[in-house]
Amino acid sequence: MGLLSNLMSKIFSHSDVAAVTAVGTSAAPAATPSAAGPQPAAATPAAAPAGPAKPVDIAAILDGLAAKNPEKLDWKKSIVDLMKLVGMDSSFKARKQLAQELNYTGDPNDSASMNIWLHKQVLIKLSENGGKVPEDLLR
Repeated sequence: MGLLSNLMSKIFSHSDVAAVTAVGTSAAPAATPSAAGPQPAAATPAAAPAGPAKPVDIAAILDGLAAKNPEKLDWKKSIVDLMKLVGMDSSFKARKQLAQELNYTGDPNDSASMNIWLHKQVLIKLSENGGKVPEDLLR
C-alpha cells in the first residue's frame, strides 16, 4: 500500500517526538528518586513506561503539526488537509490512487464522496495500526 503506508509512516514518525517530549517530562521526576537512593523497585517502573507499546495519539500529532503550519488545515474533516499537513501530494490524482489502494468501490470521479470515504478509511487504518483516533472521527 504505497500511499497509505507513506501517509501512516509520516504520521507515526512524529510519535517519536511526542513520546520523547512525554517521556522527557515524566523521566525527570522519575530520575530524582532513583538518584536519591538506588532501588531495584525504582528502576523497574522507570523502564516500564518505555517498554509497553502505547497507542500513538494521532490527534495530538496532527494538532501539533497544524499549529506549526502557516496554512489553516482542518485534518479532522478533510483528507486533502490531512495529506497536506504531513507533506504529501493531495492532488486529485493522488487521492484517486489512495482510493484505489483502499479498494474504493464508488465513483472515483465524484471527488466529494470519495474524499469523505477516504478520510474515514485513513482514520480507521490509523486506528487499526496502533493509532489512537478520537472516537467521533471514526463514526
